[in-house]
Amino acid sequence: MTLLQLDAEALYAELRQGVRSVLPPDAALVGIWSGGAWLAERLQRELALPGSPGVISSTLHRDDFAERGLAAGGASTQLPFAVEGRHIVLVDDVLYTGRTIRAAINELFDFGRPASVTLAVLVDRGGRELPIAAAFAAARIALPANQRLALARDPAGLFTFAVEELE
Repeated sequence: MTLLQLDAEALYAELRQGVRSVLPPDAALVGIWSGGAWLAERLQRELALPGSPGVISSTLHRDDFAERGLAAGGASTQLPFAVEGRHIVLVDDVLYTGRTIRAAINELFDFGRPASVTLAVLVDRGGRELPIAAAFAAARIALPANQRLALARDPAGLFTFAVEELE
């Protein structure tokens, strides 16, 4: 699949079906800021799940925090439910090295010990540096290391992808 064929809305529909299939009863959705949070918010609504999804920030647990600081930031973690003993479905837009997922899981455990954590992503682009795998990925693509796949959301809540060149 080439990047020009990546239809974010079609992949979102695949993600919705995939999350439905891995979602244990009484599970909570937690989206990683920002793209994952957008996805979790829409999934929560379209899957008719009660309550609100959680939003998790990986900023304070990143291994590059000294370089990036809070400027890389985003929202603070907001978990409107108890994490302790809960099945969590962690949602993100793009899985690459695994470092953001590791940091998000560390942040999640600051709030309690979940019964399980299941990862669902819109796109797995490979290039893992840590032993992290998604239980569900709507697409798997190869992308050069000097490019980044960025999810965008328009005012109507529809998703698109953009490829950004890194310096």
